[in-house]
Amino acid sequence: MSDWYRQARWDREGRLEPLVFELGGPGHIGYSLPKPPEHTNLPKHLLRTELRLPELSEVEVVRHYTRLSQMNYCVDLGTYPLGSCTMKYNPKLCEELASLETATCIHPYQAEGTVQGALELMYKLERCLAEIAGVARVCLHPSAGAHGEFVSMLITRAYHEFNGEQDERTQVIVPDSAHGTNPASAAMAGYEVLIVPSDARGRVDLRALEAAVSERTAAMMLTNPNTLGLFEDRVVDIVELVHDVGGLLFYDGANLNGILGKSRAGDMGFDIVHFNLHKTFATPHGGGGPGAGPVGVTQELEKFLPVPVVEYDEKRGEYYLDYDRPNSVGKVRAFYGNFGVLVKAYAYILMMGARGLEEAAEAAVLNANYVMRKLSGTRGYELKFDATGPCKHEVVFSAEPLKRETGIGAREVAKRLLDYGMHAPTYYFPPIVSEALMIEPTESESRDEIDRLINALKAIAVEASTDPEKLRAAPTVTAIGRLDEVKASREPILSWRMYRKHRA
Repeated sequence: MSDWYRQARWDREGRLEPLVFELGGPGHIGYSLPKPPEHTNLPKHLLRTELRLPELSEVEVVRHYTRLSQMNYCVDLGTYPLGSCTMKYNPKLCEELASLETATCIHPYQAEGTVQGALELMYKLERCLAEIAGVARVCLHPSAGAHGEFVSMLITRAYHEFNGEQDERTQVIVPDSAHGTNPASAAMAGYEVLIVPSDARGRVDLRALEAAVSERTAAMMLTNPNTLGLFEDRVVDIVELVHDVGGLLFYDGANLNGILGKSRAGDMGFDIVHFNLHKTFATPHGGGGPGAGPVGVTQELEKFLPVPVVEYDEKRGEYYLDYDRPNSVGKVRAFYGNFGVLVKAYAYILMMGARGLEEAAEAAVLNANYVMRKLSGTRGYELKFDATGPCKHEVVFSAEPLKRETGIGAREVAKRLLDYGMHAPTYYFPPIVSEALMIEPTESESRDEIDRLINALKAIAVEASTDPEKLRAAPTVTAIGRLDEVKASREPILSWRMYRKHRA
């Protein structure tokens, strides 16, 4: 087991790596700042005589951050099977391209004539995404997936207001297998959220949906494949039920990585589609961002897209930003999107091509089904839904039998997996599966790496019976041991100032 471990554990005199503010001391100099100008227009009460910054030499800074990087776990070190998150390895070339001065040193306030390359990239990326999803137009502005969901709900509201039905259309339907932020996005837009259950197959219960739709339905938000990793094979019937009462269909693109090139949301009948460029199109996912959550719409909804949109003037041969859109929902952020993320996505799409994107989906689905078949039948784990048919890009097991037999549940399994040098899968989600372990191997992982993951999960199931206390204490060989997750949520320490106050 120790041979699999992939993190460094730096221990300095009996404690872990200190904060940068606790290193160095007076006189340690790594860089000399220029003297400030003698005259300034800033008000005197805003001026400071000193900056309370740590004093470190260059070598102290380099070693500190190198040690921290070696204590961290990332997809460059090993498998990262977080379900519904698509934590896949992304080409480093995309990072290099997004780091070019032509991408990093431009400013959104520059004249349009000086940023034609950036506008062209956004224009062409929009059309690539529109083709991938089968929609008419795409807005690149939203900063992340949940932001894209919220913008989609704003477009929904604008559509019903345009039709004079804003007072009647008050409800948004969300399946219990939906992506987790859907209900919050709908509620933030002012809608009442109705939850419809899954049937015995893990898909939307059509009878329950039929009872839920009405003249009050503004939209339905659907993730397909859903968070169980199952394709909603009766999606056409779902679309028909919602459209028949005048509602819109929103497609959550959280799991788009599983159907690239195989199925398009627009062809299924969806009116609004959102993408997670940080899941599907080559931006590293995690660490708080930045992400990007573009939104695509049908021709009928195009007029409601946020402003500005990038257009091309054929007579002048120039790209420009179009603000003249009277039915638009308005601006949804300061500028035009997280441009570095857009650069990575465009580069990835060009590198992969249509067939390459399709192969990525095929490999992701193959890997997930390999996990499902190899782990099925292992004592302690079971499939709650549709154990006979194929899954898509992810598979959800339940550790409920293990919990019942040994007292060891999904949390302990996940924490113990860290000791095997692998990141834990998503656990306790989706909530419709008790003791859920949600595994998404992505297309990046080799068969050898997936076998290591499967063998580790099998070994942990044995340990649950033979040495349960080891699992209750896990992880024990990582840089940081088990955290008090409840306390971390209720009493977050997010800054040096908060840290000092906490220690006082």
